[in-house]
Amino acid sequence: MKFNVNQQDLQQALGYCQGVIEKRSTLPILSNILLDVQDSKLIITATDLDLIFIHQVNNIEVLEKGKTTTTSSTIYDIVRKLSSGKKINLKLNNTNKLHLESEKSVFNLNCISASEFPLTDENFSDNEFILKSKQLLKLLNKCKFSISNDETRHYLSGIYFHQTNVDDKNYLTAVATDSHRMSISKIRLNQKIDFEPIILPKKTIFQLCSLLDSYDGDVKISNIKSKIKFELNNSILISKLIDGKFPNYIQVIPKNNQKKLDIDLKLFLNSVDRVASVSLDKKDGVKFNLSKDTLNLSVNNTNSGDGNETIVGKFDHELEISFNSRYLIDVASQLDGDKIELYFNDTGSPALIRDPSDYDSIFVVMPMKG
Repeated sequence: MKFNVNQQDLQQALGYCQGVIEKRSTLPILSNILLDVQDSKLIITATDLDLIFIHQVNNIEVLEKGKTTTTSSTIYDIVRKLSSGKKINLKLNNTNKLHLESEKSVFNLNCISASEFPLTDENFSDNEFILKSKQLLKLLNKCKFSISNDETRHYLSGIYFHQTNVDDKNYLTAVATDSHRMSISKIRLNQKIDFEPIILPKKTIFQLCSLLDSYDGDVKISNIKSKIKFELNNSILISKLIDGKFPNYIQVIPKNNQKKLDIDLKLFLNSVDRVASVSLDKKDGVKFNLSKDTLNLSVNNTNSGDGNETIVGKFDHELEISFNSRYLIDVASQLDGDKIELYFNDTGSPALIRDPSDYDSIFVVMPMKG
């Protein structure tokens, strides 16, 4: 195996692999990436057995085909410290070491035979549909902060994707909740798709987000019973799904929240963020004291003091209610427009939050016991 590759291309590919590979793997081969050199392309594969990531680097100079595996973190660390955009020469030498050269740097890295690398071949040809990358990224970004970290309820540690139908229109809907807050977002589909509801694991979501951040184009999605496959231009991500039943989230959406606060998004976000500064662990509730067109925000922390701020919005009622400031900041940070709408019922009931510029996304936040 012998080939030359551009430093930036290799760094980007290896960077993606870091998100897949487990830092503390019991099997040495799982700390490695598979490098497979074919006609003018390099295919890099990383896996933790639940998630498989395959990335193709095109337009490389192949002098000799072949494959091997080497430690992912080591080669990534080296490549990102080499001069940007320079040529890197790699070859597998007789002693089964990967010889890497660029400018004046020379490294010989340990390898494990490619035959030990776990590869699974699945047939995903059924149930394919296509989404625009920015649409899929929207669903992930609007929901991922509400994913639960509670190990005991594994079915909440991902995003629930399912097809919904509203007024004869088909949507792909995404939901996440940690039982203190919930995000729901949907995108319109051109047609009905053949898609069983799934729960996509958290790790897969973050890996997918990092891929989609720098990609604009189509994503081909296909799923079989327990796995799903995402195909981008030069990358493929195959993931196991979470086995479990997602709770009935529809019944949690507040139905009779008539008290509407309409307020400038930036003003609201900055104000909550400032007032919450006195709360050391962000666990103290930020107290809303609402009256006619006025929102007073206050936080009181026994150790560090208190803070309060008053801002103006549109509101026609009187209400006192407290929230975890982090939950409000998480939601407000994901809104696209310049306004935020909060709908309340009473002090002890969840609030419904909408983005007037994206009515396909809604958020529910439970109040704190004041």
